[in-house]
Parts: sequence; structure tokens; C-alpha cells
Amino acid sequence: MSFADVLAILSGALTTIWMSAAGIAIGMPIGLGLALIRWARVPIAGPLVITYVSLLRATPLVTLVLLVFFAMPQLGVTLEPIQAGLLSLVLNTSAFNCEVWRASLLSFPKDQMEAAKSVGMGRVLRFRRIVLPQVVRASLPGLVNEMSLLVKTTPVLAVVGVVEVTRAAVRIGAETYEPLPPFFVALAVYLPIVFVLVSTQRRLERRMARSTAP
Repeated sequence: MSFADVLAILSGALTTIWMSAAGIAIGMPIGLGLALIRWARVPIAGPLVITYVSLLRATPLVTLVLLVFFAMPQLGVTLEPIQAGLLSLVLNTSAFNCEVWRASLLSFPKDQMEAAKSVGMGRVLRFRRIVLPQVVRASLPGLVNEMSLLVKTTPVLAVVGVVEVTRAAVRIGAETYEPLPPFFVALAVYLPIVFVLVSTQRRLERRMARSTAP
């Protein structure tokens, strides 16, 4: 395997990293918003969110990518492979993030909300100062796990022509008739990405633990 082949895999790694980061950055707050709608039991919107989350969680990502890529033009919207892939990642991860956030919201002690309300805190202030910090801490392991899964599912984007790490490794292996070396390089790329996510989770948990310590 040549140096140019390694560069091609690293180029695919950049695609994996920025698409994963964008999917996480967009999907996480959307998931929180969806979870809040379900938590608050908003009429009409609540059942719609339940339907959305159920459908997206039941749909394999590869099927979703193909559906977005080929169905959107029928609606008059033409998407490039990168755009279709990113939209699919956001739709997928927002649904799973919604359930992570919702589980933490459901386990939040209601007596704390009542205590804050009794001292005159408004709804927004209660959520920002009391609910959100604790919900973030409780959701962190599940959110990081979903981030890791998102990174590791990006190879399915190859079905619409997105050249990420695995697609680049497959292409090089087919050209050189030596599949193992490029896959070892791809593995060496994935490991530090996931390691950074897990390390960040641990640092945030330690920081939050120190900030709440008496």
C-alpha cells in the first residue's frame, strides 16, 4: 500500500469526522427538543414526535439514506450524496437522542421542580438552572454511546457514493488486491475517534461531579 493510498484513507477520515460532528451537533439539540415535547405532553405535537421517533428508530440507516437520496428528487429537492448522507444522519441520531434525553427527563425528581416553583422560579429558569444540568449529566453516557455508534455507522453512506474511511479502504483493497493493510489503517483511524469521545465523556463527568460536590 502506497503513501497515496494512506492519504486517500485519511481524506475519507476527514469526511467521516466532519459529517459525524455535524450530525451530532445538529441532531443532539433536535433530540432534546423532541424529548421536551414528549416530556411536556404537548397536544398534537407529542403524538407526532412519538410517530417520528418510532419510525426513525425502526428504519435501518442504509434504508433511510437510500430513501432520502432517491425520494427527495420526487418532491422537487435534489440532494448531493453528502447532503443526503448528512440529512440521514441527523434524522437518525435525533430520534435516538430523543429517547436518551427523555429517559433522563422522566427520571428527574419532581420534588425539585416543586421546590423551585415554590420559591418563585419561572419555567424557563427552572429548566435552565435545575433540570438541564442534571439531565445532561444523566444523559451523558447514553449520548456518547450514540455518538460512537453514529461514527461507526457512517460506512453505510457509501451506498450513495460518499467516500468515507471504509469506502476508501475497500476501494484501495480492490485496486491493490491486498484488502488487509487498508482495513488496518481504517481501524487505526476509527480507534482514536471513539477514544476521544469516551475520554471527553469521562472528563465532563469528573468536572460535573466536582461542581456538584458539597
